[in-house]
Amino acid sequence: MKPSGEEPVLLAELKPGRPQRYDWKSSCETWSVAFSPDGAWFAWSQGHCVVKLIPWPLEEAELCMSSERKSRGKAEARSRGVAKEKTLECGQIVWGLAFSAWPAAAEGETDPACTVGLPCLILATGLNDGQIKVWEVQTGHLLFSLLGHQDVVRDLSFAPNGSLILVSASRDKTLRVWDLSRDGRQVQVLSGHVQWVYCCSISPDCSMLCSAAGEKSALLWSMRSYTLIRRLEGHQSSVVSCDFSPDTALLVTASYDACVIMWDPYTGEQLRTLRHVPLHSAVDYSSEVHTSSLRSVCFSPEGLYLATVADDRLLRIWALELRSPVAFAPMTNGLCCMYFPQGGFIATGTRDGHVQFWTAPRVLSSLKHLCRKALRTFLTTYQVLALPIPRKLKEFLTYRTF
Repeated sequence: MKPSGEEPVLLAELKPGRPQRYDWKSSCETWSVAFSPDGAWFAWSQGHCVVKLIPWPLEEAELCMSSERKSRGKAEARSRGVAKEKTLECGQIVWGLAFSAWPAAAEGETDPACTVGLPCLILATGLNDGQIKVWEVQTGHLLFSLLGHQDVVRDLSFAPNGSLILVSASRDKTLRVWDLSRDGRQVQVLSGHVQWVYCCSISPDCSMLCSAAGEKSALLWSMRSYTLIRRLEGHQSSVVSCDFSPDTALLVTASYDACVIMWDPYTGEQLRTLRHVPLHSAVDYSSEVHTSSLRSVCFSPEGLYLATVADDRLLRIWALELRSPVAFAPMTNGLCCMYFPQGGFIATGTRDGHVQFWTAPRVLSSLKHLCRKALRTFLTTYQVLALPIPRKLKEFLTYRTF
């Protein structure tokens, strides 16, 4: 059942500020949105080779403005001495975006940038020609380009531990691992997919990498040895999106088969399947498109909710323990979604080059969940099962009590 009053509310919608003067195929979509880990910046691939870097939070007066209207306030922002919105001209259609975590400082050093010779916060952009351009967030300067992929770089994922390890997923059917602390050196090429790779996600503990391609299975890799751990098989169509829970204990994959599968990444066990059933009032059945095909899935920061975007024109929010959405909102042409790092709202990108910000349920985590989350950040499923504790407690700690 959906709690009353919990439907997401549209807080703001930003629109491209330039005319659509290009006629390239796939040139206007917002394929990716991203928040910096500290929530201070928002990045938006607004189409036509442009990425917008926006200081966060938005000013209250800006919440309902398009980016072209917001540009009028830049002079005022300069006079206030605050961080300024930036436009990154990438020269190619932008498909993937990822912010780095704060680089880890060596012992005794206070400035983390000193350890790697890079700014504290960087943004990687995956481009249509296979390049990855790496930018300094504070200045908007291009630091360097990573070359190696032979086709579109569809997704990017930084290691959350601040090591500046970057993984890229490409239509050339490979994933590549880069070390930006060593001038962007290519560390490894991961081959195993036979179709375009759509998505990659590094686990919060940096031990695993999940990748999704135009195949019915997702691949799980070791980030220590860069070898394949297992194939996750269970979907009936292409897997297009994946995300780990904040404690690494769960992994979700979304597919064109209209299902999200929740996995235990350590054992490969399927824990739950969330099926997307179209709502009659929100769907135009005159279209022959698979209206419930999923586009994106992501965990909330506290790990108790999921957000999904599907082709049936709905943003759905799911509670972890339930099999039906607790809230939903109508949206058109949705492609991607991401939670704000501190929770409370969700950003979504659309085929029209727009980005929307929606309210999301705020929850006070129970003490039980906080304890489980703390334990699972350093205990694998097998380690939990080996503990001398009651069976029911093991089931709770391994998310088997749904």
